[in-house]
Amino acid sequence: MGNASASSIASRSRTSWSALTMLASPPVSRAFVIGVTGNIACGKTTVMNELRRLGASSIDADRVYHQLIEPESVLWKTLVDHFGEAIVDDNGQIDRRALGGIVFGDSGKLAELERLTHPAIRAELRRLMSRHGSGVVAVDAVKLIEGGMQQDCDSVWLVTCPADQQVSRLIARNGLSVEDAEQRVAAQSPTGPKLDIADVHIDNSGEIEHTLHQVRRAWEALGLDQIERRAGGSDPVSH
Repeated sequence: MGNASASSIASRSRTSWSALTMLASPPVSRAFVIGVTGNIACGKTTVMNELRRLGASSIDADRVYHQLIEPESVLWKTLVDHFGEAIVDDNGQIDRRALGGIVFGDSGKLAELERLTHPAIRAELRRLMSRHGSGVVAVDAVKLIEGGMQQDCDSVWLVTCPADQQVSRLIARNGLSVEDAEQRVAAQSPTGPKLDIADVHIDNSGEIEHTLHQVRRAWEALGLDQIERRAGGSDPVSH
C-alpha cells in the first residue's frame, strides 16, 4: 500500500462512510480514528509526531499500559500474581525489562501476558477515544490488530521497516544487547497478515522525509485536513 494512489487510500477507509462523505453530512458525535500500528522499533513515533503536527489528537497505548500497571492497581496485582515478585523492582514498579526477559523468549508466556493485559488496555483506549467528539484522533498501538482494535478505527496505518533496522534501533534506543534486541524482534507477530488488514502502509526503511511524505499523502487522500477544519482546528490532545 506504500505506493497506492490517493483514491485507493481514501476508498479503503474502514468506516461505514468515507472521510469525504462525512464532510457533506450533518455533524457527527465522534472523531475520525486512525490506528497507527507496526512491530517494535519500526517508527510509529515518527508517524505519530507528524500526525500531531498535522492537527490530530493522539492516544498512546503504551502510556495507557504504564498507567494501568501502577503499583497496587488491579492489573499490577494480576501480573505479579501470575509472573511472580521477580517482575517488581525496588520501588514497587513492574520491571518491564524483567518481565520482557520472561515473555519474549517464550511464546506461550507472551500469549499469557497479552491475555491478561489486552482487555484492560482495550477498554481504556475505547474510553479515551469516546471523549473525542470531532476531528482526527491517532491511536498508537503496537498490538492494535492483535488486540482486536482495528474494528474501532476508521483507517489502520501499518508502519514497517526491515528486521535489521528494528534491531539497530532497539540497541540504540533501549540499550539492549544484540541478543535481547533480536529476541524481541523475533517475538513480534508476522507483518504479512497485517499488511492485508492495513488501509495505509508506511514504509519507514528510508530517509525520514520519505516517511513524512507518505504520512502527508495519506492524510490528504483521506481529506483529514478538511475534517480537522470542520472540527474547529482545536489544539491536539495527547493521552
